[in-house]
Amino acid sequence: MKKVYKSAADALDGVLHDGMLIAAGGFGLCGIPELLIDAIVDSGVKNLTVASNNAGVDDFGLGKLLASRQVKKMMSSYVGENAEFMRQYLSGELELEFNPQGTLAERMRAGGAGIPGFYTKTGVGTQIAEGKEVKVFDGQEYILERGIFADLSIVKAWKADTTGNAIFRKTARNFNPPAAMCGKVCIMEVEEIVEPGELDADAIHLPGIYVHRLIQGEHEKRIEQRTTRPRPAA
Repeated sequence: MKKVYKSAADALDGVLHDGMLIAAGGFGLCGIPELLIDAIVDSGVKNLTVASNNAGVDDFGLGKLLASRQVKKMMSSYVGENAEFMRQYLSGELELEFNPQGTLAERMRAGGAGIPGFYTKTGVGTQIAEGKEVKVFDGQEYILERGIFADLSIVKAWKADTTGNAIFRKTARNFNPPAAMCGKVCIMEVEEIVEPGELDADAIHLPGIYVHRLIQGEHEKRIEQRTTRPRPAA
């Protein structure tokens, strides 16, 4: 089965539709599937629900989809540093489903494993628990969280072979693997594609069975916040 496509637009062809749920990888500005996001912006698809740890920044990543008003709902853990997101949310133009960071990652992983729901103590007694089933185990309360089953996963890896076996670098590994797992279709962009057998089998972070389409491209590597201090005098 052919998995390697020439461009993000080619890889997304026939997959996108209005009102779909997209799981997006990335952590802060690391591991953002920027080429696929740009192609989704160009497609004009709308009324999207996006599950992602972050909501991008104003001119990069998911911030571009927010600026074009193609997103109706975000399922996220951290949404700071995006003025347009804040404006849309506070004005009631954008829905937001807050998730504790570990809960969001586990909801994606659960979806990929075919698990419809799980119980967790995280969020008990807070607004996170409102409207959710509560169950007592060994005298302690747990809330039911649902697995995320996305229509499409968009992720970014460092290197992959032509069958989709992938390796992520450092922080990019945080959310990309679980995001990739939970989509009915997973499209991955990478910096380098190699032939099968060139990657160490013990170093694979995401098996190719989860990846349906694959593209290679150039990527911008941003630093989210640069913090410096004066060099001490000699």
